[in-house]
Amino acid sequence: MTTPAAVTTSRVQLALNVVDLEASIAFYSAMFGVEPAKRRPGYANFAVAEPPLKLVLIETTEEQRGTGAAGALNHLGVEVSSVQGVTAARERFADAGLAAFDENDTTCCYALQDKVWVHDPAGAPWEVYTVKDENPVDARPATASLEVLDVSASSSGAACCTTNA
Repeated sequence: MTTPAAVTTSRVQLALNVVDLEASIAFYSAMFGVEPAKRRPGYANFAVAEPPLKLVLIETTEEQRGTGAAGALNHLGVEVSSVQGVTAARERFADAGLAAFDENDTTCCYALQDKVWVHDPAGAPWEVYTVKDENPVDARPATASLEVLDVSASSSGAACCTTNA
């Protein structure tokens, strides 16, 4: 197992759907002044120090993405430094009566992760996650996990990085 990049404090994750990955990488590299921390086919992520942000770009088709802000959001998240951080979020969600969905030891976004998902009142998917291995043997792309559920149909869960929110 390889050691993931150290996350000493939590940081917000913003996962965006993009049609042109290379143009998006160039734009966000210029915007934040950093190059991607990880690049894979159809995927890139940035570990931005200031503001503390994990920016994830997930390549999709123009039909799926559309134009403007409406199709941009894939999901939101909070990256925490440990499995204990995920456990604490899970407990906080349960104490608040929020429906949550666990994904432990899942390979998503080309990394081995533990995570818990919830949806906000309008259906936006949020994950609290930790990276356990940045380069696992069975690395899979961002769409490899379960589909995010439509909360209008069910509020029981979500899943990794899919464009079917």
